[in-house]
Amino acid sequence: MLILGIILMIPIVNFIGLGYYLRVISATFAGLNELPEFDEVGDLFINGLKMFVVAIIYMIIPLILYFLAWIFAVPSATFTTGTAVWYVPFYAFSAVSWILFALALILGLLFGLMYYIGIANMALYEGELGAALRFSEILDRINAIGWGTFIIWYIVFIVVSAVVATVIGIIGIILLFILIGILVFIIGYGYLSMFQARSVALLFASSEEDLEPE
Repeated sequence: MLILGIILMIPIVNFIGLGYYLRVISATFAGLNELPEFDEVGDLFINGLKMFVVAIIYMIIPLILYFLAWIFAVPSATFTTGTAVWYVPFYAFSAVSWILFALALILGLLFGLMYYIGIANMALYEGELGAALRFSEILDRINAIGWGTFIIWYIVFIVVSAVVATVIGIIGIILLFILIGILVFIIGYGYLSMFQARSVALLFASSEEDLEPE
């Protein structure tokens, strides 16, 4: 877990950690309760890169809408005090900007939800990138899980992850002066990542009663 935690903190190299995230999901599908072997690093890196590409694909539309919202924002400029004129650069959202921003937020949340099931579907198909983009199949999975159950899981997932990450951060900062804090950061975030992977896998597996993979 120490090695995983270190890897997750290094840009580009952390693709290996993402690949291991996918491997944990696959191991959970296989009924393994123990963490899988941390080997075949090349395969882990490739699968992590695939996860990164999938994330970009899922978020590209919300990001475009978000940037368009700023493009349509109206710049506000000056105010006067006596004989002085002051320029204060800030932007006020126009009606179009608010609509675009709202769409970006809604689609971001929706695609964020679908992303986790897409990644689990990719793990089910042994790392096949296209499996993460089979939207009809992913929606069928979500329907089998139940949207209510899925949304509740997502809220709990985000809250628990945020709370645990915050606690790890606080403890790490407190202990940082004796260097133990660094280990807390590394090991803590490694375990948090594995918890997330297991949670996603178990949620996805709950749809198996109603659906069988094609």
